[in-house]
Amino acid sequence: MKNLKEFKKMKEAGDKIAMITAYDYPSGKYVEASGADVILVGDSLGMVIQGYENTLKVTLEDMVYHSRAVRRGAPNTFIIADLPFLSYHINLAETKRNAARLYRDGGINAVKLEGGKASRVDAIKAIVDCEIPVCAHLGLTPQSIGALGGYIVQGKEEKDYQRILQQAMEIEDAGAFMLVLEGIPEPLGEEITRKACIPTIGIGAGRYTDGQVLVFHDLLGMSDIKPKFVKQYANLGQDIPASLSQWKDQVKNKEFPERRNVYNPMD
Repeated sequence: MKNLKEFKKMKEAGDKIAMITAYDYPSGKYVEASGADVILVGDSLGMVIQGYENTLKVTLEDMVYHSRAVRRGAPNTFIIADLPFLSYHINLAETKRNAARLYRDGGINAVKLEGGKASRVDAIKAIVDCEIPVCAHLGLTPQSIGALGGYIVQGKEEKDYQRILQQAMEIEDAGAFMLVLEGIPEPLGEEITRKACIPTIGIGAGRYTDGQVLVFHDLLGMSDIKPKFVKQYANLGQDIPASLSQWKDQVKNKEFPERRNVYNPMD
């Protein structure tokens, strides 16, 4: 399992960091078998697993439950889990308590939170003060879609570009060990990566971040949502229904079970 110092060394050496989301035991097992450097238990599970239209209904209990399952599947991989919406927004005491619960009971190595305004910087400092590693997240922050007006690329206007760049520096100063950059123009991702001492992980942030993250179901072709930044490496969204349909047809046609699928008295 990699650690914080190794991620820093990877950035310094130009060794790209591969992060993949996982939400349960089998996906955790498959990601660990792939040799990926980091697993993210994202609150995107609200959309991918639970079927909500956004991430806002995901609870702390959901994140603990799924983090535990992923850890059982990936005992030797560094795992980051999202603090869900409103779990770090009220006050610092509650923020620290919720981060500690997810960190301890979820069996993870770090928590992640979204945003870069002053209250988020304070939240990062408070969690780091509890000896819990924090990964930050800037750009298109899905928990803020109400304020952002939807899933819209951020940092295109000069003032927004400079705001995100400044927030990245403040987040690093607050003690975050890693920074996810989502849905921003490539030049902004490149500049933040060049100026920051901590590793940056891109998802729709261009080619020059220190690493990349994709959703498990997106890269395997199991999602109906196909953002521009996604590349599919399989088409399980078609293969799985086709396989299930084939089995159903064989049951209907009395072709399954075959003799080899049946127990006999000698077994």
